[in-house]
Amino acid sequence: MTPDPGFARHMWQQIEPVHALFWYAPEVFAEASALGFKTDTRWPSYFAWRSAPLGAAGPEQVSAAFYSFSPRMVAEHIPAAWDLATPAQVLEGRLRGVDGMYRTVLGDKINDLAEAADLAREAAELANTAGRPIAAANADLPWPDEPHLVLWQAIGILREHRGDGHVAALLTSGLDPAEALVSFAAIDAAPVETFASRGWTTDEWQAAQDRLASRGLVDADGHATTKGRELRDTVERITDDLAIAPWEALGKEKADRLAELTLPVFIANLESGLLPATNTLGIGKVPAPPR
Repeated sequence: MTPDPGFARHMWQQIEPVHALFWYAPEVFAEASALGFKTDTRWPSYFAWRSAPLGAAGPEQVSAAFYSFSPRMVAEHIPAAWDLATPAQVLEGRLRGVDGMYRTVLGDKINDLAEAADLAREAAELANTAGRPIAAANADLPWPDEPHLVLWQAIGILREHRGDGHVAALLTSGLDPAEALVSFAAIDAAPVETFASRGWTTDEWQAAQDRLASRGLVDADGHATTKGRELRDTVERITDDLAIAPWEALGKEKADRLAELTLPVFIANLESGLLPATNTLGIGKVPAPPR
C-alpha cells in the first residue's frame, strides 16, 4: 500500500519528538558549554549545532537556509560560532550530546534501537536531497556506529528534508520569512509569544501583519481570514507532497514499524519534562497509532 501525502505529516509527528529532545537536553547544553558557547539561552549553540553540517557558513547562507529567523538574530551568532569551535568540533560535540541525552532518558532501553535505526537510515538514504541544502549537508556526514546515534542522525536528515521542502512551499505561496511566522500564528498554531524567539521586532512583526492584511490574509486583529487559512492549508499540503517520497520508497509497512519502534523513545522524551508544551513542532502529545 502506497502512503498518501498526509502520511508524511503523520510520520513527522511520530519521529520529530525523538529528535527534538536534543534542543533542550542538559547533556547537550553541557557539550555546548565545553565548546565555549553561552548557555543562558539555547540559541548560541542552536545555530552552531544546526548549521555545522554546512561548514563554516556565513550569516546570509544560514539565514537563507533557516528562513524564518531574523537575519539580524542569525548574525548575532554566525559566524562568531566558528571562532569558538570549528564545524568539525561542533559535529563531534553534537554526537556526544545525543549519546548523553539518550543514555540519561532511555537507560537500558538504549540497547533496543537497532531495528529502528536501520529503518530510519533506510528512509533517510531514500530521501532525494536535490534542492534541499540542509538535508543534503546532513546526508553528507559519515554515519556513526551506535544505533541510537544512527537513529538520531537519520531522523535529522528526514526532518531537514521536510523542512527544506517547507521553505519551498512558503516561497511558492509568496510568504517571506516574517510573514511565514505571522501567518502561522494567525491560524492559532501557537501563541504569538512563541514566535518571539525568532528575533523579529514588534515593528517588523506588525509590518508583516500589515502586508498580509493588504492581501486579505489576516484581519485587523491579526487573525487569519478564510483566504489566509486556505493559503496555510496550501503550504502544508505542498510540504506534505514534497516530504512523502522517502516514505513511499520505504513503504508503509516499514514506516509503520519505525513509528511503532520509536514510540517508547517518544514517550520517554515526553516524560522527561524537557520538551516544551507550547511549540510549533507538533510535539505536545503522544501520537496516534500508525494508520
